[in-house]
Amino acid sequence: MVSLDSFKYALRGVKVVLSSERNARIHLVFAILAIAAGIVLQISLYQASLVVLAIVLVFFAEIVNSAIEKTLDITNTESNQMVKLVKDMTAAGVLVTAVGAVLVGILVFGPRVWQLIFK
Repeated sequence: MVSLDSFKYALRGVKVVLSSERNARIHLVFAILAIAAGIVLQISLYQASLVVLAIVLVFFAEIVNSAIEKTLDITNTESNQMVKLVKDMTAAGVLVTAVGAVLVGILVFGPRVWQLIFK
């Protein structure tokens, strides 16, 4: 059984990521905007599910990236080409998920915005 402490620690992790990682705060702003747009544009439940999934994946990638970077910073204090490569790869994972989220946003919101503009 999961204890309440587990949730407390996980929420603390989210708080740390949001307070220490600028990109996570940027992702949060865009997530809030996407949710607000979904409400205003009255997207379907299926479309909302895609938007929420995209948001979750971006935050997951950002959290994993931050955790890996901090772990590497702790374990390796010298400049190391392999550490730089791993950090670049985890950052690429965030980029790929963010681009995927933008594509979901275009596919979900694009037609509705197009209708509003050119109706």
